[in-house]
Amino acid sequence: MTFPGGTSVSRLTVYSGSPCADGLEGGTPHLHTASTEAYVVIGGHGTLQTLDVNGLRETALSAGTTVWFTPGTIHRAVNGGGLEVVVVMSNAGLPEAGDAVMTFPPEVVADPDRYREAAALPAEGEEEAVRRRRELAVEGFLRLADAAAEGDLGPLHRFYDQALALVRPKAAAWRAIWEDTVAEETRRTAGILDALERGDGAHLRRSALMESPPHDRWGMCGNLRAHDVAHPIVHTPEPS
Repeated sequence: MTFPGGTSVSRLTVYSGSPCADGLEGGTPHLHTASTEAYVVIGGHGTLQTLDVNGLRETALSAGTTVWFTPGTIHRAVNGGGLEVVVVMSNAGLPEAGDAVMTFPPEVVADPDRYREAAALPAEGEEEAVRRRRELAVEGFLRLADAAAEGDLGPLHRFYDQALALVRPKAAAWRAIWEDTVAEETRRTAGILDALERGDGAHLRRSALMESPPHDRWGMCGNLRAHDVAHPIVHTPEPS
């Protein structure tokens, strides 16, 4: 059984201690091509920089702030001090399968091989690779933001086209993931509603408790305590 709504959840500690070229401490600017992402701020403060066809926006983040952004919204979390966020992602499995595209300069995003090389995290020297890819994505992001500030959305539209070209070959595999998670969860709920209308409560007797222990990994915006919601521990198995 999937995590509620076919979503995923993780806890994010936004990068700090190493300013980028513009003097800000924070994450790697990127967008998602199919998924909506939500931030529920649980500690500290900072800002969320977003860029879309409406231009650049900065949204203050502090404990209690809840914001979410749709596919195509380039976003960058900036740490103002101790910023910690619970991240909820739609379409669990798709972000892990490459739904995100980082804002590397156009000559990198236009070349799939160069993009993969720039985005990859090696088994050794991972922390340095995270820093390099963040700096490269910030470089591309600042170009896009500067052009948008001057009223030129051409670079942003070209970035969207390049991002589409990068992920298009993956779309069929993503659909299979989606069918097994979000779509299956929707079908399951529809079946439960049908059963309730019939007065059938058999599903209540198949209840279960599940758990997904955290594991730490490098994220685009900071250090993540992620959860593998696709493979939970089932503490109260359904009867056979």
